Amino acid sequence: MNAPHPPKVAGIDSTVPAPAHTVASAGTAPVCPRPAPAAPGALLQDRLAGWVSDLTSLHELTERLARTGTLAEALQEVLRAGSALVGARRGLVVLEPSDGLGPDTTVGLGLARADLGHLETVPRGCLPYGRLLDTPAAPADGGSGIAHPDLFAEEGLDPRHREVAARLGYAASYALPLSTEGAGRLGAAVWLYDEPTDPDPRRRHLVGLYSRYATAHLARLLEVERARACVATMSEELLPSRLPRIAGVRLAARHRTGPRGGGDWYDALPLPEAALGLAVGSVTGTGPSAVAAMGRLRASLRAYAVMEGEDPVAVLSDLELLLRLTEPARSATALFGYCEPALRRITLAGAGHSPPLLVGERRTEFVETSVSAPLGMLACWEAPSVEIHAEPGETVLLYTDGLLRRTGEPADRAFARLHAAAAGVPRAARPDPDAVAEHVLRAVLPEGLDRAESEEDVVLLAVRFD
Repeated sequence: MNAPHPPKVAGIDSTVPAPAHTVASAGTAPVCPRPAPAAPGALLQDRLAGWVSDLTSLHELTERLARTGTLAEALQEVLRAGSALVGARRGLVVLEPSDGLGPDTTVGLGLARADLGHLETVPRGCLPYGRLLDTPAAPADGGSGIAHPDLFAEEGLDPRHREVAARLGYAASYALPLSTEGAGRLGAAVWLYDEPTDPDPRRRHLVGLYSRYATAHLARLLEVERARACVATMSEELLPSRLPRIAGVRLAARHRTGPRGGGDWYDALPLPEAALGLAVGSVTGTGPSAVAAMGRLRASLRAYAVMEGEDPVAVLSDLELLLRLTEPARSATALFGYCEPALRRITLAGAGHSPPLLVGERRTEFVETSVSAPLGMLACWEAPSVEIHAEPGETVLLYTDGLLRRTGEPADRAFARLHAAAAGVPRAARPDPDAVAEHVLRAVLPEGLDRAESEEDVVLLAVRFD
């Protein structure tokens, strides 16, 4: 009578090799009686239990990968999950999309930057990931891996590869391409073993299933990363490539863009009679549309500043009219100043914008500006201008609200933090506006908050009078 066939269970591939703990031992014990063969039902139950355990592990690992929101996080998670599946302690992922659009990067697990540098000294074609990535027709849907069960026993191993393996302390490796039919080749993953070994068919099958899902997830994050980089580049290109040099005043700026791109901008424009136009502002919204609106608004403000920059109120009135007629659904805050370096004077007009901060040896104070609505909020905008008279060696800080909002604190505490940061600028740094801007940014947004994933743009413009 034929043995019953294993039933097909939904979600379980009956061709998956049996887990290691279910495989019978190859040897026999001559002194012990041979055990009775297990009943077919018990063997089937044990095998099904192994398959369910494997699928549960894969589900947990893919769930963890799905929670990653950036490409860097996902690459680290792929390394950790793959190490658990193949039983390795260390590894690396080489991201090198076949379309040539990048980004190209190498991420290690249990390997320092210097260790990755040692691996890069080995001829690329002698490394498993090099052979995978340089194959003209990369395998689709994960492909088959490349195993080196015992590197030091292999004949013809590259001498440099042997030297680096001995230095880093690994004796075996298993490499797998990160490629699918839809995403193409994204890169390759390599796991390193401390002792000679070879992952069994079960482990290879599991990591192959995981890599197919991981590659699709990495492809989605790669597109997001490219879109973010494109928006950030476009935003930077719409801002001044360099600040002008005007006698009597020195300038420095800091700009941080959120992952989706925002509408914060700054400008410094030389004007007739050795004057200088200074502007900071913010357009509502995020993404490419906000960046494009910011570019249009900044270009228009430059034109108005050249025509009537000595009257900042007129400049912002013209800008408000343009915004209301061309983009009635959008609003913006702005601050424009007509700076006369020889007189150390700035004539300011603001539209819903935070007040500048005056920093000097004897005072650190916010400039009193009139309360006004943002551009595009009222039928007709107008507010009186104010004048700032600076002493020699004093610095005026212009900034956008994103600097305050990134702190995550209420407005009054954020303003207090900014005031304390400006008052705490070291005496040796005060003559340099670049050092002043850097200190204030680091003090207001410590521990990497200025680089963190935030929807808020940050602009900080420092104007120091000699």
